[in-house]
Amino acid sequence: MSELENRRERLEFNKLQKRLRRNVGRAIVDFRMIEEGDKIMVCLSGGKDSYAMLDVLLNLQRTAPVQFELVAVNMDQKQPGFPEHVLPEYLQSLGVPYHIVEKDTYSVVKEVVPEGKTTCGLCSRLRRGTLYGFAEEIGATKVALGHHKDDIVETLFLNMFYGGRLKAMPPKLRADDGRNIVIRPLAYCRETDIERFAQIKQFPIIPCNLCGSQENLQRQAIKQMLRDWDEKFPGRSENIFASLTRVSPSQLADRDLYDFGNLELDRSTPEAAGKPDHSIERQVHSWVPDDAVDEPPRYIEARNL
Repeated sequence: MSELENRRERLEFNKLQKRLRRNVGRAIVDFRMIEEGDKIMVCLSGGKDSYAMLDVLLNLQRTAPVQFELVAVNMDQKQPGFPEHVLPEYLQSLGVPYHIVEKDTYSVVKEVVPEGKTTCGLCSRLRRGTLYGFAEEIGATKVALGHHKDDIVETLFLNMFYGGRLKAMPPKLRADDGRNIVIRPLAYCRETDIERFAQIKQFPIIPCNLCGSQENLQRQAIKQMLRDWDEKFPGRSENIFASLTRVSPSQLADRDLYDFGNLELDRSTPEAAGKPDHSIERQVHSWVPDDAVDEPPRYIEARNL
């Protein structure tokens, strides 16, 4: 590869890295995901998304206007052939404090789910319950999951098509029992950017072999539908996601969300439109300065907890 090509690739990678950092920084500010003194439990599955999330958060830790702690956690579900050494070796090389939680959910899923049926739903519920409990044990104030913008849009259509509900994945969520706050720092990031980032960084990806070659067919169908839309109508997925941030309850039909029954005439003068709030942009800049230098992060001392 020529020097010119090398330079061009480095330039493209810097743009990609800055775009991911800025998108994560904006999501953190918009939803107040991380605050002073937080202890963030970063859930690592061994997939591209969670690796990218950890990488970006470690970099943002250097420029963030608040002090926060990161602890990586992986759940070993006792799948046959699972490469137990990969994540510990990777995290030790970074100097990131981590825990490996061992829980044999593999046997439970295989026993409960009939042969040929998708295991993803039960597997994720068991994993989530274990991780939520562990977050309390270690005193984590937030649980970070690696879902990105495409995951959120796909989930919206899955719930509409198969569940009859207008529901997606919120960037920030309080668990049903109220004992954990879940954040999704990659909520504004596209999967294509994450895939490219993971390829360049050469993360040691661990495939999920719990269900062999089985795929969640419903999600795959939605993913293909959105991919086709994006090819024919560029920007459509972006607009769908944007619609989740600009909801008009009075223009839907949920009687619990909006009181249609008690509507009354109001012919008073409408209020003047508010002025745009530029403080959000200033806060984002404090997390990710435009002139931030792309240099290796200064990791904290390695600790195998």
